Amino acid sequence: MKKNILVVAHGMELGGIERSLIDLLRLFDYERYNLDLLLFKHGGELFKQIPESCILLPKDDGLASFQKSIKELFLTKKINFAILRLLAKISIFFNPTVRKREEGKQVGASLQQKYWDYSIRHLDEIKKEYDAVFSFMWPHHFVAHKVKAKFKIAWLHTDYSIVEVDRKNDEAVWAHFDKIACVSDECKKVFDAIYPSLESKTITVENVLSAVFLKEQADAFIPREMASDESIKLLSVGRFCYQKAFDFAALVCKELLNTYPALKWYLIGYGTEEKKLKDLLKKLGIENSFIILGKKDNPYPYMKACDIYVQASRNEGKAVAVREAQILGKPVLITNFKTAASQVKNGYDGLISDMDVSSVKKDIKKLIEDEVLRRSLAKNMEDSDYENRASLNILYELLEGVK
Repeated sequence: MKKNILVVAHGMELGGIERSLIDLLRLFDYERYNLDLLLFKHGGELFKQIPESCILLPKDDGLASFQKSIKELFLTKKINFAILRLLAKISIFFNPTVRKREEGKQVGASLQQKYWDYSIRHLDEIKKEYDAVFSFMWPHHFVAHKVKAKFKIAWLHTDYSIVEVDRKNDEAVWAHFDKIACVSDECKKVFDAIYPSLESKTITVENVLSAVFLKEQADAFIPREMASDESIKLLSVGRFCYQKAFDFAALVCKELLNTYPALKWYLIGYGTEEKKLKDLLKKLGIENSFIILGKKDNPYPYMKACDIYVQASRNEGKAVAVREAQILGKPVLITNFKTAASQVKNGYDGLISDMDVSSVKKDIKKLIEDEVLRRSLAKNMEDSDYENRASLNILYELLEGVK
């Protein structure tokens, strides 16, 4: 008999984690397993890409509350969840440790964690018992406490050293899982150092990608928003937040324009820091060169049309967009964040640059002007396997061990 698997995720908004989940669902072996999908929110740009082979479970109002603002909760008469959200915010506000925030920390994680701590008892359990459950997005409280399964796996997608949470409470949630799937060896190493008691549970499971689907999507259309002339075209993709460092990228762009006045740097994404970024572009006078394209359901034609893909981030777990650019054979430059070595082999299938304006500027100029280097990178990317189908085999082996 087929084993029954449940996958739990927050939603299908545009994002690297969500895109990696779509590819996992697309490539999963439905001949061997029945797979149910539970989403806290139905909708999002990637929602329509959910394969028909997996069974989408009905919406749950309690889980949906985690995707709504306090105002929306009051308007929809979810008063209990609105009050719990307010209590969480008050608790975080008066926490002296959280108020002394370190620059670069994912401070919003503390609020998410606290809301889950307060709310989990008010959520209904899943009645069906599964052979295995995949909790694909942090926080993992729901699967830890409200799902019955013989085997539980939780995913870790980020450099955990930048996540600001109550470590004791967080460790207690992770402890409910049989395995913790880290998307890179570096992510695993960082997590193990923080929670040595959980090291026996952590494994590396790289993001699974579908090269065939990606290349089909890249050929879907020619992006009219990108200049059709011979100007140099750079591209970055990501949420507008501190970690993605698009403010830093804007400073690099300003410097590059002194040498390449026709250069265009395009940015696909959205997020809370969009206005702040636009104000900076106006201040620098580069609004017509550092161009925000906004959300794109299909970013791959833009990747195909660019000359160089740049991920000048302050922190990353495993940037899915970098792998996608490599699959499309684009010269890639990333900054030397903690997990960079798991993303790019420096000088082989991309460049890793120090996180300062002069270094990134120098290496982008190298990619622009050195045709031999570009050809070498392209050849090495073509010879590399970025789909990570072996990750599926790791998951299948774990599932086959469930009795």
